[in-house]
Amino acid sequence: MDASGRVRVHRIVAAVDCGTIVNASGAEAQVQGGVIDGLSAVLYGQITVDRGRVRQSNFNDYRLIRMSEAPAIEVHFVRSAEPPSGLGEPPVSPVAPAVANAVFAVSGRRVRRLPLVG
Repeated sequence: MDASGRVRVHRIVAAVDCGTIVNASGAEAQVQGGVIDGLSAVLYGQITVDRGRVRQSNFNDYRLIRMSEAPAIEVHFVRSAEPPSGLGEPPVSPVAPAVANAVFAVSGRRVRRLPLVG
């Protein structure tokens, strides 16, 4: 967290068991992209409705992580003889609890609502 109380993630380490890896650089890129998607949702993924209409219509009013905010992402794959499996969504969901636990570790404050927009 910075001095104003905003959350800033500097590094994320992902350990992934996805079976046999066919294309290592492609698999790493998929995990990195999933982590960025998850972090965008945790920090900014807010959809608001006004008089029955969604207010966000495009990326100009739906905030995502910017390159300057992106953390270092370290990816480790579990060696496996299992058949290959998907890598599109699995890296997304663990990001929210990891960030929430990190906020608690730093501040002592439990995160009860997402996104963490301020």
